[in-house]
Amino acid sequence: MLLGLLMAFCFTFCLSHQNPNKFALTSLEKSSTKESEKKATKAEEELDTEDLEVFYPTQEWQALRPGQAVPAGSHVRLNLQTGAREVKLQHEDKSRNNLKELKKGKRLDINTNTYTSQDLKEALAKFKEGAKMESSKEDEARQAEVKQLFRPIEELKKEFDELNVVIETDMQIMVRLINKFNSSSSSLEEKIAALFDLEYYVHQMDNAQDLLSFGGLQVVINGLNSTESLVKGYAAFVLGAAFSSNPKVQVEAIEGGALQKLLVILATEQPLTTKKKVLFALCSLLRHFPYAQQQFLKLGGLQVLKDLVQERSMEALAVRVVTLLYDLVTEKMFAEEEAELTQDVSPEKLQQYRQVHLLPGLREQGWCEITAHLLALPEHDAREKVLQTLGALLATCRDHYRQDPKLSRMLAILQAEYQVLATQELQEGEDKGYFQELLGSINSLLRELR
Repeated sequence: MLLGLLMAFCFTFCLSHQNPNKFALTSLEKSSTKESEKKATKAEEELDTEDLEVFYPTQEWQALRPGQAVPAGSHVRLNLQTGAREVKLQHEDKSRNNLKELKKGKRLDINTNTYTSQDLKEALAKFKEGAKMESSKEDEARQAEVKQLFRPIEELKKEFDELNVVIETDMQIMVRLINKFNSSSSSLEEKIAALFDLEYYVHQMDNAQDLLSFGGLQVVINGLNSTESLVKGYAAFVLGAAFSSNPKVQVEAIEGGALQKLLVILATEQPLTTKKKVLFALCSLLRHFPYAQQQFLKLGGLQVLKDLVQERSMEALAVRVVTLLYDLVTEKMFAEEEAELTQDVSPEKLQQYRQVHLLPGLREQGWCEITAHLLALPEHDAREKVLQTLGALLATCRDHYRQDPKLSRMLAILQAEYQVLATQELQEGEDKGYFQELLGSINSLLRELR
C-alpha cells in the first residue's frame, strides 16, 4: 500500500511541473485571443491617416483601392456596375493646390469643408438664375404652343367682319330682340322667336336690370295687351324670368301695370298654355314682395284665382295656385318669426308684411273648402302640396275643417292607402320614405282636428 501511494504522488508531481500550454484548453483560447488583438492593432496602425497611401486623381475616372486617401475637392462616385469607387479631378485649380500641399509633406484632412458660406451663396444664386432661365424658356414654349392653338381676338374680329358676322354683347342682343319684337313689320313667328330668345338672357339678374334700363321691360309688359294669345303667353314667360328674385325689376313691373294685366289675362278666356305662363309670371312677381301682395289683394286676386281653380279644364293649374297660396302664407309667417328671433328683417318690410291680410281673405272667399276638396286629386305630389296648404291654413280654417264631412272621409281613405304604401317602404328597407312622410302629415292633421 505504501508503495502504491508513493507512485501516485510521483505521477502527480511530474504532471504539475510540465508545460501547461500542452494540456490546458483555456490557455489555448487566451493565446488565440491575444494573437487576434495583435493583428487588429497592426491593421489599425497600417490604416492610420498619417500613413495612408495618397491617390493622385486625373481628369479621367480611376478605380480607388481600399486604404487610399483622396485629395480634398476630388469627385468620387460609386460605379454601380462594378461596385468599385472611382475618382477624378473636379476643380482643376483646387486639386493642383491640394497635390502641391501633399508633395510638400502636409497631412491630408479628408473631413475638411472645402466650401465657404460665400461659395454656397454664390452657387445658390447661380442655381436660382438657372431655374429662372429654365422657367422663362418653358413659359415661352408654352406661350408659343398656345398661340399655335388659338388665334388673337383681333384676327377673329377681322375675319368676322369679312364674313359680315358681328360679335355682340348680351345688352346689344337684348336691344336687337326688343326691336324685332316691337317692330310692326315683324311677323308673328318672328315676334315669338324674339321673346323666346329674350327669356334665355333675362334669367340673369344683371341682364334683367339692363332690360329695364333701356326700356325693354315696359315693351314686354305692353305685349300682354296683344290680341294674340301666343304673344301674351311668351311675354308673360319673359316677365316671369325677369321678376324671379329681382326686387328692382319687380318694383318697376308694379309701377308699369304688369300686375293688373296678368290678372286680366287669368280672368278671361285663354288657352291653358297661355294661362300657365301668366300664372308663372304672377307667382314670380308676388313672392318675397309684400307690396305686390297688398296690391294683389286689393285688385281681387284671390277671386281671380278661385275662379281659375273652379274653371273646367283648368285642373292642372289648381296645384300651382295652392302652392302659391302656401308660399305666401308661410313667407309672412317666417318673416314675423325671423323678426322676433334675430331682428334681421327691416322694420319697413315687416310692416308691409303685416299689412298683407291674406288669411282672412282666404277664409272669407271659401278657400278652406276649396283646398280641402283638392285632396281628391289622384297624383301623390298634388296631395302632398294640398296637405301642406291645409296645415298652413289650420289656424284659420280649423272650425270649417271639423265640420266638413267630406274632408274627414277623404283623410280616412288616404290614411288607409298610405298606411299600406308606408308598410311596403319599411319592408323594402326605407326608414324615412316618401309615403311615410305623407302618412305622418295625414296623422298630424287628424290629431289637430279631434
